[in-house]
Amino acid sequence: MSSPIKFLISFVGIVLFLVGIIWLASPSEKSQTASLQPQLSVNAALAAEESFFDFGDISMSDGNVEHIFRVSNKGADLVNIAKLYTSCMCTKAIISASSGRKGPFGMPGHGFVPSADVVLNPGETAEVEVIYDPAAHGPSGIGRIERSVYLEGDAGSLVELRIRATVTP
Repeated sequence: MSSPIKFLISFVGIVLFLVGIIWLASPSEKSQTASLQPQLSVNAALAAEESFFDFGDISMSDGNVEHIFRVSNKGADLVNIAKLYTSCMCTKAIISASSGRKGPFGMPGHGFVPSADVVLNPGETAEVEVIYDPAAHGPSGIGRIERSVYLEGDAGSLVELRIRATVTP
């Protein structure tokens, strides 16, 4: 076999080998989607009275919109809400319970997000004020949006509160 043909066969083999390694190392779409989904505890004592709110049409020029969600400890033991965070920098959350008011909480990785550490007694309810800024994304933020606020209990439970709106100029 001539030298150029050996070189070509070797080169193609190396390229195929590298492509195979990259393909095997990349996570599947199913595992990526699963890792983005909140893991809910079956025995979660923390529950939301309402987990979704639609603002409808809102204008960027009218400023922030707010909605209050209520979350309760439905169990017989204390529940510690260890973390509270949002899915986007345009959304903030403030929690109020008998122990006081804490926040605002935002998106992890974009500035300081304090730990929540809000303890709810059995039967106690806390209010989570969700504030959405329709102007945060500028003109590219026009249209339908969906955002989430997550409350994580220290026992592994997770509650997701979702908002939706259609942003107009």
